[in-house]
Amino acid sequence: MKPLPGSHAINRQVLADHVYDEILESLMDGRLQPGASVSIDGTARDLEVSPTPVREALARLEHTGLVQRVALKGYKVAPLFSSEDFALLMEARLAIEPVTTKLACERMTPETLVALEQSIRDLETAPRGPSFAEFRDYFDADELFHRLIAENAGNPFMLAAYNALGGQVQRFRLFGGIGITDADHAISEHHAVFDALKAGDPALAAAMMTDHVSRVRGRAMADAPES
Repeated sequence: MKPLPGSHAINRQVLADHVYDEILESLMDGRLQPGASVSIDGTARDLEVSPTPVREALARLEHTGLVQRVALKGYKVAPLFSSEDFALLMEARLAIEPVTTKLACERMTPETLVALEQSIRDLETAPRGPSFAEFRDYFDADELFHRLIAENAGNPFMLAAYNALGGQVQRFRLFGGIGITDADHAISEHHAVFDALKAGDPALAAAMMTDHVSRVRGRAMADAPES
């Protein structure tokens, strides 16, 4: 992890975001191994910051499932997903995301359509290199597409259910060392969902999201290393 130049003089939020990004990159690239302790003081020294932004970053990362808080011991890197864990996660996504997609379609606005279309363009142009720094923009564009749909469903309980999944899919596929292997398929499926949303067809939009999540599940399972 690298310190932020001149970190003593920058905005607190910029500093907190930098620390979060540095720890996330170390997790996703495997420099912090599953089960390893994450030292708040040691990380603060490495990044040349105070412990406060490190604590804040680890608390945020706990919500993604990438780190876990251990009583009286601080944080440790989460274990990798098992195939059984992933199957349960995708079962939850298949219960939630087609419904949020149907609801979002019923409430679709021109502004949301523009944002969704831009997220697909960003997905198409994002680098897909082997390190997290290289595929971070792809990661963010993919997540944004799904989050925009959930946020525009108009149901705070469904949004809370979606948010509870956090970064668990990325934890299985990316934190596991798999990287981006299915970009062309995923982009095509995002287009299919978008086209149904743009056409104002809630049933078709839900069906296209079901198809997308099901195909993501199949590809991820095929890519998963033997446990």
